[in-house]
Amino acid sequence: MDEKTMVTDTLDGLNSELKKYADMIPQTENKELKSTLKQFRNAAETSQEDMYKIARERQYYVPAAKATAEEVSHVRDLFCKAL
Repeated sequence: MDEKTMVTDTLDGLNSELKKYADMIPQTENKELKSTLKQFRNAAETSQEDMYKIARERQYYVPAAKATAEEVSHVRDLFCKAL
């Protein structure tokens, strides 16, 4: 397995882990458990940011082009209408 594959697999795993925490935290009534899950989520976010920087530096990940002001405005309008 090459380095690029390992980095992208790690990023995928961290992103999946963050989604699971996002699902679990609001459903937890136990304050101690909720606090622990938030600590785990924060650690996973830090790891994800670090791995993302590595992927960007080594050009394993190239982000999509930035959205134009018009595109941002259009999406904002869609969400405001939905509310």
